[in-house]
Amino acid sequence: MSTSETTAARPAPRKGAGRRRLTLPVVLLIIAGGLALISLVRLISGAEDITSVGQVAGALELAVPIGLAGLGGLWAERAGVINIGLEGMMILGTWFGAWAGFQWGPWMGVLFGIIGGCVGGLLHAVITVTFGVNHIVSGVAINILAVGVTRYLSNFAFDGVQGGSSKQSPRIDQIDKITIPGLSDWLQDLQQHHWFLVSDIAGIVGGLITGLSLLTVVALLLIPATWWILWRTPFGLRLRSCGESPVAAETLGVNVYKYKYIAVTVSGGLAGLGGAFLAIVATGIYQEGQTGGRGYIGLAAMIFGNWMPGGMALGAGLFGFTDSLKLRGGAENVHAMLLLLAILLVIAVFWQLHKKKYVSAAVAALVSALLFTWYFLTDQVPSQFVDAAPYVTTLLVLSLSAQRLRMPKANGVAYRKGEGK
Repeated sequence: MSTSETTAARPAPRKGAGRRRLTLPVVLLIIAGGLALISLVRLISGAEDITSVGQVAGALELAVPIGLAGLGGLWAERAGVINIGLEGMMILGTWFGAWAGFQWGPWMGVLFGIIGGCVGGLLHAVITVTFGVNHIVSGVAINILAVGVTRYLSNFAFDGVQGGSSKQSPRIDQIDKITIPGLSDWLQDLQQHHWFLVSDIAGIVGGLITGLSLLTVVALLLIPATWWILWRTPFGLRLRSCGESPVAAETLGVNVYKYKYIAVTVSGGLAGLGGAFLAIVATGIYQEGQTGGRGYIGLAAMIFGNWMPGGMALGAGLFGFTDSLKLRGGAENVHAMLLLLAILLVIAVFWQLHKKKYVSAAVAALVSALLFTWYFLTDQVPSQFVDAAPYVTTLLVLSLSAQRLRMPKANGVAYRKGEGK
């Protein structure tokens, strides 16, 4: 056989086959390196609260509603429906969760919060799937409608009730929290020694087992459950096929409308659960405007995670951690993050040089130099920057991760029943 025939007989390389997949040892090595870098920054900056038990516990509490919104967006977009209406569905979840919670208890509040979000998701499905309205237009309309509806209902449900008003609900009973006795105290003592790496690990683990709400446990379990349902079951395969090629799915007998309806309704329910978490666990009360754009940040976390549950969880954790920095020594903590970001950009410079991307390396080096200058010439950052840190992080993460993203092929594409016949 000639050389040309041998070459022709070889199968064509698959797109992306040259990319190395991250194995578990490599992932663990990256995590260990990240922890060591954060510990080094803590020692240099003196910002001891960066990895404290309280900081990590607060970050987890702030990350859960963002993660639930992101998980909801993942369900919808894997079925081919863009869900900008996550914010509105979260608002419905906060109101209905608080309304049922102060009357019949927190767990009934959780149930009604999910139902409220499902109603918003079902409305979005009717508008986009059945009537073919632009997904973005429908989502924005739901966000506006949710604000108006909850504001109107509050006048009847909360105004005049003891502890309530037209803008907030009466206080809701708390859901039980879990703390592992003995181990939690030991880890907190270990963290307060401020040793390199050891105290940081103790603070992180301690924050995950101290004052952990049962609803937080449920929310965390939904992440692997979503992965198993969507990637390990025939139901999940059919649902994802609707987001990749609904016409091809229809030719194979998949009821595309049904799966899109299920996905978007589940999406709304998860966002509603995130809203109920905010009202019942995070604050213990419903307040007008308390979602604070977390539905949009959840959507950003989903995009950062490349439409995968694990990546989405990492994104939600990052945004939750950034948001929690302002709760304990905010100006000092965010100032320390300038140093961390500058060091990470130095690492990025060497990586870009290794890949012979000289323009990207030069840009990273310039930004890193500016951050180092900012850090060493100041002791704290302005309070306005502290408040804006989560949103700045959202923009930076999305801009840096944009090149590796791969959304479902038919996401947002109009589909009419019968196209595959």
